Amino acid sequence: MKAIILAAGRGSRMGDRTRDLPKCQAELAGRTLLDWQLSALRAAGIDQTVVACGYREETLRGNFTKVRNERWAETNMVRTLECARDHLRSEPCVVSYSDIAYHPDHARALAMSDGDIAITYDALWHDLWSARFSDPLDDAETFLQEDGRLMAIGGKTKDIREIQGQYMGLLRFSPVGWSVVERKLAELGSSADRLDMTSLLRLLLADGVRVDAVRTEGRWCEADNQEDLALYGKMIGNTGATRWTHDWRWEP
Repeated sequence: MKAIILAAGRGSRMGDRTRDLPKCQAELAGRTLLDWQLSALRAAGIDQTVVACGYREETLRGNFTKVRNERWAETNMVRTLECARDHLRSEPCVVSYSDIAYHPDHARALAMSDGDIAITYDALWHDLWSARFSDPLDDAETFLQEDGRLMAIGGKTKDIREIQGQYMGLLRFSPVGWSVVERKLAELGSSADRLDMTSLLRLLLADGVRVDAVRTEGRWCEADNQEDLALYGKMIGNTGATRWTHDWRWEP
């Protein structure tokens, strides 16, 4: 099984940190986000990785294959994923956003999923969102699942009962699942250029496509901006008796 890391964007909300580097090169706890992802994937037994790049792709070097989204500045994440179509058509692939850090168990659980399309979600999302936002519901979105099947995602709500978890930016596509996505993109045409991943998932659900939801509990984080990076460094630096629920690190 391969992994695909979506790393085409600059991440302008990171400010000066991404002036000369893509967002995945921002540092968290002494390592780049990309390094955390590559290490977690290797620890999960996934040793072939494709990095879908764009902005300042020449700065990305390592033991991975690169594909390039030439239109990274004018398209969104789904088009970046499409640049890795040859890999997605040939074997199951775990797909990772480039601005997250996660425990290897999350990637391992996703890789073991039987679904043609699957995502992970964090049942302890409220702990993380409470640390990041004064009101967690200002940023949280609907997420409903039933018996491991995704039922709703990505809507705005102020009702916490409509948020059973938080989508993490980790997905899995089998070749069959990817063929479903390709048909949807062909149907959408150029309107898919600005399609984000959550919106794609919502469209698939509307078509009756099954998307499996793999439950996790903490041990991950997403970095939208410099404040997130500083917060996570502070949280894992606390030396209290109880480890932070979203500390993603692991013992080798």
